[in-house]
Amino acid sequence: MPETKKSSKGISPKKLSDLKVVVLCIAAATTFWILNALNKDDYNTIVDFPIEIVYDEEDYMPVKKLPASIQIEINGNGWDLLRKYFNINESPFPINLENPAERNYVLTSDLKRPLGEFLSPTQLISVLEDSISYQIDAIKTIKLVPKLDSLSYSLAKNHRILDDITFTPTTISLKGPTSVLEKFDGTYPVQLNENKITENVNKNLTLEVPENLENVISLVEDQINVQFEVISFLEGNKRLKVKKINFPRTVTMENEEVTIMMSYLVDGRKVNELKDLEFEAILDYSKRNREDSTINVVVKPMPDYLEQVKVTPEIIKLKYE
Repeated sequence: MPETKKSSKGISPKKLSDLKVVVLCIAAATTFWILNALNKDDYNTIVDFPIEIVYDEEDYMPVKKLPASIQIEINGNGWDLLRKYFNINESPFPINLENPAERNYVLTSDLKRPLGEFLSPTQLISVLEDSISYQIDAIKTIKLVPKLDSLSYSLAKNHRILDDITFTPTTISLKGPTSVLEKFDGTYPVQLNENKITENVNKNLTLEVPENLENVISLVEDQINVQFEVISFLEGNKRLKVKKINFPRTVTMENEEVTIMMSYLVDGRKVNELKDLEFEAILDYSKRNREDSTINVVVKPMPDYLEQVKVTPEIIKLKYE
């Protein structure tokens, strides 16, 4: 009896051929059913339909990404619904805004009639959303006051900036959407990018837009000059002459031999003036602390070109006979 060859999977060629026929029949029947179903009318479905918000792009700018679609329920022919469900060759529905900055939404109830006409021959049943939100601002150009970013520079030890920092020009023109411009609060940060400054600064700088705003705002001019004077303060110390005021004969300092020292920083331009001054440690008995019998040391004179003045000791203990 002749042997029947089997496939590697244990299925004979005849059975494999019959199986292919069955699969093709099922596929053909399924295709026929789908095509027949798609040709029928009166189907309902919910789709994400593409929209396009149209506005004057010269005078307005979106601050956030604009919505690209809305959910709608539609009725119609199977083929039409299939195309709309997968957005096959479907143009977006245009929503024209004459003054988009006036409000940040549009009611979908106002769109039903034009949207229904746009979808024809498919019928619009409903729009699932009550409104479409967006944020589009009017584009403006404003003037801001330049301000040196305190994190973009540092001064050397015991150095100070004298008076105000000056800029040329005195204002910076910035163009962009209104809500973004308002966040600058009237000033624009200027980056100096200098560390441990010891000398006067007179520098031309290129202004930069923050990275996260590069696609939103722009500078009308991008050059500015910054100037300021830097002064150094020198460390020093002096021994103070003690001057007692209003002391009774029966009251003395607990340590009459105490040395009172003053340490300070002095404006480097005033060193010669400092040499001509004689400082005193004033001890006014009438201003003593009655509870612990002590007096705070007061230094005189105290010129305004001294900083970080420290007296040692700061308090003197009194002794009563």
